[in-house]
Amino acid sequence: MPASSHSLSSAQMRVFIVDNDTKTLDVLKRCLETMGHQVMTAENMEGALHGIYESDFDVLMSDIGLPDGNGWDLLRQTQKRKPFYAIAMSGYGSPADIRASAAVGYRDHLVKPLTREKLQDALQKARAETVTCGPTEDQ
Repeated sequence: MPASSHSLSSAQMRVFIVDNDTKTLDVLKRCLETMGHQVMTAENMEGALHGIYESDFDVLMSDIGLPDGNGWDLLRQTQKRKPFYAIAMSGYGSPADIRASAAVGYRDHLVKPLTREKLQDALQKARAETVTCGPTEDQ
């Protein structure tokens, strides 16, 4: 069953962050929480796959380089079963990297290091287009 469209009336969003660098993950989590968002996290593709299918969230923010896969494969594996707004994060921002992210369905590609302003801008864009995601029907 496809996720239902949902327009968020408040500034708060539910953000699922995937990054294998625990310091980066912690900083992003704290930063987004101080902005008023609810945050869930995973440190690898295995944890991300579980979380994507079992959690309610509005936006996925995933690092491209993961220890057990990559963010492009993560989106390829999940986006057809459960559509959601996705933002790629990477230390690489060449036109080829950005095209690769867009080709698999990422709506934005943020280049690290991330600033509070970059995060706010990306989430404002996401809020305008968000599809709220919940557990899939077959889970």
